[in-house]
Amino acid sequence: MFDVGFWELAIIAVVALMVLGPERLPRAARTAGLWIRKARQTMTTMKAEIERELDVEELKKVVDTETIESLEEFKQEVKEAATLDKEELPEAEDLNLLNDKK
Repeated sequence: MFDVGFWELAIIAVVALMVLGPERLPRAARTAGLWIRKARQTMTTMKAEIERELDVEELKKVVDTETIESLEEFKQEVKEAATLDKEELPEAEDLNLLNDKK
């Protein structure tokens, strides 16, 4: 992201030493390090959260597609079962006879 070389860091260190002095420079460097670490952790957390959300959305699309396909197959099976020939369907009288035998 930022391209900071050795000489840029050296100039920043010399200016910081002149502005803050040798007493406050270590504390300022520590504080800057903590802020940078927190910023990096926040960015890492946000990146992981976004990736997780994208994975969830992708899974929802896959599940929705599979559900639609299985519903279409079920619908087709029901249509096929509903269009059976009348010869294959038992007569109402036959069903009554079967119930009477029990």
